[in-house]
Amino acid sequence: NFYLMNIIIPMAGLGKRLRPHTLTTAKPLLPIAGKPIVHRLVEDIARVCPEKIKNIGFIVHPKFGKAVEDDLIDVAKAVGAEGKIYYQEEAKGISHALLFAKELFEGKVIVAFADTLFRADFKLNTKLDGTIWVQKVENPSQFGVVKLNAKGEITELVEKPSTFVSDLAIIGIYFFKEGERLRAEMQYLLDNDIKEKGEYQFTTALENMKKKGALFVPGEVQEWLDCGNKENMIQTNQRYLEFIKDQKLISAKANVINSVIIAPVFLDEDVTIENSVIGPHVSVGSGTKIKDSRISNSIIQKSCKVTEATLKGSLLGNFVNFEGKSANLDLGDFSTI
Repeated sequence: NFYLMNIIIPMAGLGKRLRPHTLTTAKPLLPIAGKPIVHRLVEDIARVCPEKIKNIGFIVHPKFGKAVEDDLIDVAKAVGAEGKIYYQEEAKGISHALLFAKELFEGKVIVAFADTLFRADFKLNTKLDGTIWVQKVENPSQFGVVKLNAKGEITELVEKPSTFVSDLAIIGIYFFKEGERLRAEMQYLLDNDIKEKGEYQFTTALENMKKKGALFVPGEVQEWLDCGNKENMIQTNQRYLEFIKDQKLISAKANVINSVIIAPVFLDEDVTIENSVIGPHVSVGSGTKIKDSRISNSIIQKSCKVTEATLKGSLLGNFVNFEGKSANLDLGDFSTI
C-alpha cells in the first residue's frame, strides 16, 4: 500500500455564489477550458504526486443526483483511479464532512477542496508527515495562513489574521503521510462534540496532530486559481487557456465558417461558428452554435445558440438561447433572451 495515494474531495456545498449555474449541477462540474473544475484539479494533483492514485473519494450532497455521480466516477477513471461516492446531507464542518469517507484515510492521503486549481512545479515529498499547500498573497487578512519557524516548518495555522502573521495563504490542498492519524483526530472532535463557530473544524484536528508531534511543511504553488464566483471562473478559464495554449484546443469536429478565431480558444465537438470573431480566452461547449457575433473572455457551455451578440466576461449555462445584444452575462441553463 506504501506506493498508493488516496484523494478525498469534499464538495457537498450547494455553490450558492455561483447560482444559477449550480441549480442544475455541482459547482466542481462547471467547465474550465472545456473540462470540469474537479477534473482539472485531479489532473493538477496527479502531476505533482509521485505515487499512483488508488481511490478518489467525492463527498457530495445526495441532491446532486446520478448524472453528477457518474461524471465524477469518470473523472477518477481518467487518471487511472477508482472513484467512490459518499453523501453528506448537512454541513457541520470539514472534519464532519471528511469522515463520511473515513475508509479512505489509510496510508497516504490528499485532501483537496474542489473550488481551487493551481500551478506548481514542486514534486510532493511523501516522506514527510504532512504538507499544507500555500501561496504568497498580498492581503493575508482574508485567508487562513501558516506561520513558519526558522527551519521552514509550520508552527501555527491562523484563520484570517487581523494583524500580520504571515503572507502564506492556505489554498485548500493538504497531504498526510498517515491518513489514520488525521482520521483519529477528526473522530475525536465528533465523539467529544468539540466545535468551533458551531462546526467541527478541520484546523482543530490539524492543530491536535501537531501537538502530538506531527511535522507539517508548506508546499508553495506558483499560482492559485479560485473558482468561487463568476468573475473568478472567467479569470481562471483565461489563465488555463494560456497554460494549455500549445495543446490542440479546437476539435476536428468543430465547424468554423467565415470567422476569425483569436487564440487561445477552446471549441468542443460539433460547435459551429459562423460570421463571427471569437477570442481570446473563450471556451465553447459541444453542440453550441454561434452566428454573427463577437465574443471574448467568456465561457459558453453545451448546446447554446448565440446570434448577433457581443459578449465579454460572460458565463452561459447549457441550452441557452441568446440573441442580439451587447452584454456581460451570467445566464443559467435553458435561459432564453
